[in-house]
Amino acid sequence: MVSEAPPFWWLKSDWRAWALYPASWVYGSIARSRMERAPRTPVDAPVICVGNFTVGGAGKTPTALALADAARKAGMKPGFLSRGYRGNVRTATRVEVSRHDAREVGDEPLLLAAKALTVVSADRVEGARRLLLEGADIIIMDDGFQSAALLFDYALLVVDAHRGIGNGHVIPGGPMRAPLLDQMRHASALLVIGEGTAADRAIRSAARAAKPVFSGALAVQKARTFKDKRLLAFAAIGNPEKFFDSLRSTGAHLVSERSFGDHHHFSDEEIREILETAAANQLDIVTTSKDMVRLRAGRGLTAELADKSRVLDVRLEFEQPDIAATIISSAIGSFKKRKLQNG
Repeated sequence: MVSEAPPFWWLKSDWRAWALYPASWVYGSIARSRMERAPRTPVDAPVICVGNFTVGGAGKTPTALALADAARKAGMKPGFLSRGYRGNVRTATRVEVSRHDAREVGDEPLLLAAKALTVVSADRVEGARRLLLEGADIIIMDDGFQSAALLFDYALLVVDAHRGIGNGHVIPGGPMRAPLLDQMRHASALLVIGEGTAADRAIRSAARAAKPVFSGALAVQKARTFKDKRLLAFAAIGNPEKFFDSLRSTGAHLVSERSFGDHHHFSDEEIREILETAAANQLDIVTTSKDMVRLRAGRGLTAELADKSRVLDVRLEFEQPDIAATIISSAIGSFKKRKLQNG
């Protein structure tokens, strides 16, 4: 199966990681310098960045959605800001689910736009200003932590408890986008999602840096509808195993699994194989909400797969229910403080 990240990235450091260490050191040094010299342009609203240490999925999008819910409960109008991975828009664009598709704006922005005002922009400062013009009074960034084009009032780094930070090496020897300590220095807090010990190194680093550590879990919605069902599950996300594990937790029987690289657009051959395998074995087809937004705009076999697939919806639940509200409040407080300092 295709994986965007080499499997050895998620194992204990071995000869492959160490053979690439010189290249990782160079990459890490450049990443460190970019983070230190990042422009961090301020805008006239609180900015929360939801990022992660590594390439691949950690749970940023469910976290961003949970924070938006908390912002709305606080009487605010949240706006999501995304770069729009692999999208082709050239200027800051408000995402409209009824008009755009994943090839134009990316898949994650479509998920976000279904819940709140969303803008995609390669220039995050331009995108933030567009959100303010559209009426947002708090900005939630999905990714963008390492580039730091905007000044963050709160930076929440998300890590998966089962995967952690992999072998801890920086690209290309491992999945880290920059050295751990350099990233932690610019973080406000750490959010650990799920169960496991793989995030322990990041947790210890946060503790040494006196950064709060929060916990949460992805709760399956309508889990009973999958119980005892025989399934073919497919996913093209950063961490397909998390999706498969979530399905197993419902009591479903995963007869067949298909994993693809993150943001993958399925070929007719791949779709035909999924449909034929499911039909031959009398399996229900299940995928992720992120994959479904890419399928819905398709035609022919793509439309058929979308029609025959069910979606496993998940929602982030913080271990302490008031944590999201605390993060929103902290971001607002930081914003007010910098406004006073700047006159």
